[in-house]
Amino acid sequence: MLYNLFGTINTLFIVVSLYGVFSQLKTIFERKQAAQCSDSPTALLSLNQFSVSFLAYLSFFIYGYSIAPFNHYIVWPRLMASLLVLGILIEIWRDRKTHLAFISMSLACVCLVSSILGLFVGETFADKGKLISTAIILLVSVLIAQGYAHQIYVIIRSGSTGAVDLKMSQFILMMDISTIAFAFSMGLKQGWPLLVLAITSGITKLIIMYLFRWVKLSPIAKARRVKAA
Repeated sequence: MLYNLFGTINTLFIVVSLYGVFSQLKTIFERKQAAQCSDSPTALLSLNQFSVSFLAYLSFFIYGYSIAPFNHYIVWPRLMASLLVLGILIEIWRDRKTHLAFISMSLACVCLVSSILGLFVGETFADKGKLISTAIILLVSVLIAQGYAHQIYVIIRSGSTGAVDLKMSQFILMMDISTIAFAFSMGLKQGWPLLVLAITSGITKLIIMYLFRWVKLSPIAKARRVKAA
């Protein structure tokens, strides 16, 4: 009963977080169309952070179809999230045209196609898929801490949030909280990888949200913006 309850709640919050990711994509499109915008459409967006976010969603997607029973609550919302974050990676590449952005986007495309193919392989992939996705989730937990640390550093260094979208952090934080509850309802034996990743992600979102307030109120942030102008 708790499994279905928290699974449904988690799915709802994931859908809300999808709007947050879409909001970030929308912000990029709006900045592309705004003639008065002096910064690039993806200014201050961390390629590192979004690449890691993509891997986080994708690892949950693989984990959801690798465990028994097949976890619809995890699989389909994470697939949609992976597609949206891939859209952000594509826009970063289109804006910056760097080799690193191209490599990140290309690897993301290859990983997404491979993971979708794994979904149709069936039970022959299930055990390996669970081990692979668990390893990816733990690796992604470390990378999320590192990736968001880079995004946090960029904001603090510049005194500006640039193209970073507040709604995305708020909505993903809600998803992380519901994922923590869902992981406990699954039991720690199956849910502990989700728990590790959700807690790591939630802490980083809290810091990002605080920095939006810091940018508005801190004299240090203002001085750094003036210096960069």
